[in-house]
Amino acid sequence: MTSNETSLPVRRRNILRILAGSLMMVAVPIGEAAAEGLGTPDGAVEIKIMANEAFANNWQTVLVPEFNKAFPNVKVSIDGVPYTELLAKMMLDSTSPQPEYDVLISDDPWVPQLAQIGALMDLKGPDVAPITDKDYDWTDFNAAPLASGEWDGKQYAVPVRSNMLLMFYNRTLYKKAGVAEPTPDLTWGQFFANAPKLVQDANGDGTPDSWAIDTYFVREPLTPTIWQSILNSNGGSLLDEAGAPAFANETGIASLDIHKRLLDFAPPGALGHGFSESLQAFRQGIVANMITWGSVYKPTAIDKQTTTLTADEVGIQVLPVGSARAGTHRGIWNAGVSSKTEELEASWAFVQWLSSKQGEAVNASLGGSFPARKSTLANEPSAPWLKPVYQTLQNAYDVAAEGKMWRIRSPKSDAAQQILADEIARGLAGQATSAEVLQTASDKIAKVLK
Repeated sequence: MTSNETSLPVRRRNILRILAGSLMMVAVPIGEAAAEGLGTPDGAVEIKIMANEAFANNWQTVLVPEFNKAFPNVKVSIDGVPYTELLAKMMLDSTSPQPEYDVLISDDPWVPQLAQIGALMDLKGPDVAPITDKDYDWTDFNAAPLASGEWDGKQYAVPVRSNMLLMFYNRTLYKKAGVAEPTPDLTWGQFFANAPKLVQDANGDGTPDSWAIDTYFVREPLTPTIWQSILNSNGGSLLDEAGAPAFANETGIASLDIHKRLLDFAPPGALGHGFSESLQAFRQGIVANMITWGSVYKPTAIDKQTTTLTADEVGIQVLPVGSARAGTHRGIWNAGVSSKTEELEASWAFVQWLSSKQGEAVNASLGGSFPARKSTLANEPSAPWLKPVYQTLQNAYDVAAEGKMWRIRSPKSDAAQQILADEIARGLAGQATSAEVLQTASDKIAKVLK
């Protein structure tokens, strides 16, 4: 089915509404006709949204009521699906003769796959552009997060829960070690010069019980993002301009060796650590640095129920500078409108509100999501602790846009990332050299992307 065929029912419906509005103009107030697609007090419009279960319930209870203040006649239901099942369920629903969902909240690398099967509408196309608010301001988005919703020259989704890979640091442990706090200019050479000092005997019993770093080392798809960030900071890239793997070289090897060297200053057993293990170690105050996704800052530094640390103790920066620039990695949750929705106006109203200047500010303050708009990051945040976080986030967006710091953009992105997960894990575990695992990954990915 082509994109024209999937969007035809929407076009027909819009034409019919325009014709109906013209015929009824004398008898029906203009505002009433225009509001048809957004429901009325006597007949609400219902839309269903599929999202990651990690934040679906929070959005339903916190954000939907705020949306309904502006759109009281649109009933929104958000279904949470486990991350590991989410993409498959989206693709099944999108290809169903009778799809259930109107809006899909997809992870950064999934947009090309969903766009390829015709699951999403072009949000700048002829069906959506006429119903887009004149104040929506596409130019206000930072380039890096907005690009995560693009594919093949079209804007299929917009950022609604932005995220970047960042380095958290514990000021108390840095002070105890007599080491200056990280800055955006910290290099990997300086980091490793300081790392031995950050392996400390914090409780004075003669045995080290505090370490310099913890992050992803385990075999899983997000582990390669650490190496990928270092690779990009050293001026390397995953693919060349022709779309072929370009990382099995001296830059890729040196970058993987840096990732592997972090193990020398990590807690015992860190080779089996991923998101949860490194996060727990940092929150318990036993590692000075943690490389992870910035969205966990609030439950790591602010929420007393989830952390032993305080906002005064937790700093946040981009990853250390390589030979070209600082490091980071993009991870954006995007909202797209199903190409088969029967409720285009209501669906786009929700997505547009959520990603607008107003909705983004509400989502940031009540939902804890990171904003993607330059104006939101430049304005005074709703809480004092957000100010340094927003400064770092803006820096990360700029760095990511310059270094193209994101996963492979392809309908085969997941398959390529799994290959990297397998091979990077072999390299970190010492089962093969960095050169060997990167060449194997390069050969396999070249076949997958053909």
